[in-house]
Amino acid sequence: MAMVREFPARPWVGVGVVVWQRDRVLLIQRGRPPGAGQWGLPGGAQKLGETLFEAAAREVLEETGLLVNPYAVITAVDGISRESDGRIRFHYTLVEVAAGYDGDAEPVAADDAVDARWVPLEDVATLVEWTETLRVIMAAAEQRRT
Repeated sequence: MAMVREFPARPWVGVGVVVWQRDRVLLIQRGRPPGAGQWGLPGGAQKLGETLFEAAAREVLEETGLLVNPYAVITAVDGISRESDGRIRFHYTLVEVAAGYDGDAEPVAADDAVDARWVPLEDVATLVEWTETLRVIMAAAEQRRT
Protein backbone atom coordinates (compact mmCIF):
# COMPACT_ATOMS: atom_id res chain seq x y z
CA MET A 1 0.00 0.00 0.00
CA ALA A 2 1.44 3.38 -1.02
CA MET A 3 1.88 5.97 1.71
CA VAL A 4 0.26 9.25 0.69
CA ARG A 5 1.58 12.53 2.14
CA GLU A 6 -1.08 14.83 0.73
CA PHE A 7 -4.53 14.22 2.24
CA PRO A 8 -3.12 11.38 4.35
CA ALA A 9 -5.05 8.75 6.28
CA ARG A 10 -2.79 9.30 9.31
CA PRO A 11 -0.13 11.74 10.50
CA TRP A 12 3.42 11.38 9.23
CA VAL A 13 6.34 11.38 11.65
CA GLY A 14 8.91 13.89 10.56
CA VAL A 15 12.09 15.37 11.90
CA GLY A 16 13.30 18.97 11.83
CA VAL A 17 16.95 19.68 12.55
CA VAL A 18 18.46 22.74 14.22
CA VAL A 19 22.06 22.47 13.04
CA TRP A 20 24.63 24.65 14.81
CA GLN A 21 27.94 25.79 13.37
CA ARG A 22 29.36 27.91 16.17
CA ASP A 23 26.75 30.72 16.57
CA ARG A 24 25.06 30.12 13.22
CA VAL A 25 21.99 28.05 12.33
CA LEU A 26 21.47 26.13 9.10
CA LEU A 27 18.34 27.22 7.21
CA ILE A 28 16.88 25.93 3.97
CA GLN A 29 14.35 27.45 1.61
CA ARG A 30 11.69 24.86 0.86
CA GLY A 31 11.03 23.94 -2.75
CA ARG A 32 7.81 21.96 -2.23
CA PRO A 33 4.64 22.20 -0.14
CA PRO A 34 3.97 22.54 2.65
CA GLY A 35 5.71 25.89 2.96
CA ALA A 36 7.20 26.10 -0.54
CA GLY A 37 9.38 29.20 -0.77
CA GLN A 38 9.60 29.65 3.00
CA TRP A 39 12.78 29.46 5.04
CA GLY A 40 12.94 26.82 7.73
CA LEU A 41 14.87 23.91 9.13
CA PRO A 42 16.14 20.98 7.11
CA GLY A 43 14.15 17.84 7.72
CA GLY A 44 11.57 15.46 6.42
CA ALA A 45 9.76 12.19 6.95
CA GLN A 46 11.26 9.42 9.02
CA LYS A 47 11.68 6.11 7.20
CA LEU A 48 10.67 2.72 8.57
CA GLY A 49 13.50 1.22 10.63
CA GLU A 50 15.31 4.55 10.97
CA THR A 51 15.95 6.21 14.34
CA LEU A 52 15.16 9.91 14.77
CA PHE A 53 18.85 10.79 14.79
CA GLU A 54 19.48 8.69 11.65
CA ALA A 55 16.56 10.45 9.94
CA ALA A 56 17.89 13.85 11.03
CA ALA A 57 21.40 13.17 9.69
CA ARG A 58 20.04 11.73 6.41
CA GLU A 59 17.67 14.64 5.77
CA VAL A 60 20.37 17.26 6.39
CA LEU A 61 22.75 15.37 4.08
CA GLU A 62 20.10 15.06 1.34
CA GLU A 63 19.06 18.72 1.53
CA THR A 64 22.44 20.40 2.11
CA GLY A 65 25.29 17.93 1.54
CA LEU A 66 26.51 18.36 5.14
CA LEU A 67 27.32 15.49 7.53
CA VAL A 68 26.01 16.47 10.96
CA ASN A 69 25.97 14.96 14.42
CA PRO A 70 22.46 14.90 15.98
CA TYR A 71 22.70 14.95 19.77
CA ALA A 72 19.42 15.95 21.46
CA VAL A 73 15.65 16.13 21.08
CA ILE A 74 14.45 19.73 21.48
CA THR A 75 10.65 19.41 21.31
CA ALA A 76 7.79 18.16 19.12
CA VAL A 77 5.60 20.31 16.86
CA ASP A 78 2.33 19.64 15.05
CA GLY A 79 2.45 20.65 11.38
CA ILE A 80 -1.13 20.58 10.07
CA SER A 81 -2.26 22.28 6.84
CA ARG A 82 -5.97 22.42 6.04
CA GLU A 83 -7.84 23.20 2.85
CA SER A 84 -10.56 25.86 2.86
CA ASP A 85 -13.18 23.08 3.09
CA GLY A 86 -11.54 21.71 6.25
CA ARG A 87 -9.85 18.67 4.70
CA ILE A 88 -6.35 18.05 6.01
CA ARG A 89 -3.83 18.42 3.19
CA PHE A 90 -0.72 17.68 5.30
CA HIS A 91 -0.31 16.39 8.85
CA TYR A 92 3.16 15.94 10.32
CA THR A 93 4.20 15.30 13.89
CA LEU A 94 7.64 16.87 13.79
CA VAL A 95 10.27 15.88 16.33
CA GLU A 96 12.80 18.69 16.47
CA VAL A 97 16.41 17.59 16.94
CA ALA A 98 19.59 19.56 17.70
CA ALA A 99 22.73 18.72 15.74
CA GLY A 100 26.25 20.04 15.47
CA TYR A 101 28.45 20.65 12.46
CA ASP A 102 32.19 20.98 13.01
CA GLY A 103 33.30 21.69 9.45
CA ASP A 104 33.67 24.87 7.43
CA ALA A 105 31.77 23.84 4.28
CA GLU A 106 28.92 25.91 2.94
CA PRO A 107 25.64 24.04 2.45
CA VAL A 108 24.55 23.22 -1.10
CA ALA A 109 20.79 23.10 -1.66
CA ALA A 110 19.55 19.77 -3.01
CA ASP A 111 16.54 17.44 -2.87
CA ASP A 112 13.53 19.62 -1.97
CA ALA A 113 15.59 22.64 -0.82
CA VAL A 114 16.06 25.46 -3.34
CA ASP A 115 18.54 27.39 -1.16
CA ALA A 116 20.52 26.71 2.00
CA ARG A 117 22.69 28.93 4.16
CA TRP A 118 24.25 29.50 7.55
CA VAL A 119 22.46 32.32 9.38
CA PRO A 120 23.63 34.06 12.57
CA LEU A 121 21.14 33.40 15.37
CA GLU A 122 20.29 37.10 15.67
CA ASP A 123 19.27 37.20 11.95
CA VAL A 124 17.06 34.07 11.88
CA ALA A 125 13.82 36.01 12.45
CA THR A 126 14.44 38.08 9.30
CA LEU A 127 14.04 34.93 7.15
CA VAL A 128 11.85 32.48 9.07
CA GLU A 129 8.08 33.14 8.87
CA TRP A 130 6.56 30.23 10.81
CA THR A 131 6.45 31.15 14.49
CA GLU A 132 6.80 27.50 15.54
CA THR A 133 10.14 27.27 13.73
CA LEU A 134 11.34 30.44 15.45
CA ARG A 135 10.20 29.04 18.81
CA VAL A 136 12.08 25.78 18.18
CA ILE A 137 15.30 27.58 17.21
CA MET A 138 15.11 29.80 20.30
CA ALA A 139 14.44 26.74 22.50
CA ALA A 140 17.50 25.05 20.97
CA ALA A 141 19.58 28.17 21.65
CA GLU A 142 18.41 28.19 25.27
CA GLN A 143 19.28 24.48 25.63
CA ARG A 144 22.79 25.27 24.36
CA ARG A 145 23.21 28.00 26.99
CA THR A 146 22.20 25.73 29.90
